[in-house]
Amino acid sequence: MSMRQYIGIVHKDPASDFGVSFPDFPGCISAGRTLAEAASLAQEALLAHIELMIEDGEAIPEPMTLERALADPDVGDGVPILVPLPPGHETSKAA
Repeated sequence: MSMRQYIGIVHKDPASDFGVSFPDFPGCISAGRTLAEAASLAQEALLAHIELMIEDGEAIPEPMTLERALADPDVGDGVPILVPLPPGHETSKAA
């Protein structure tokens, strides 16, 4: 079984930290002072968001394609990154 990865969108304004949002999970956001910190914290935010969805009995979506993510108007000038779920934390309830 391959590791599930979701697309995170990195946004950076001149006076802000790096922010990461997830087109597959509206409302799931994270931020960090550096890009590396933002990517690490994005993985933690994604995992926590998915765990809450599972607890609530919600279906976990399949990761969207890069093309679909880039076509999302909310992406704007954001830069996509792949955010993997940590090993052993695969989703148990896929949509």
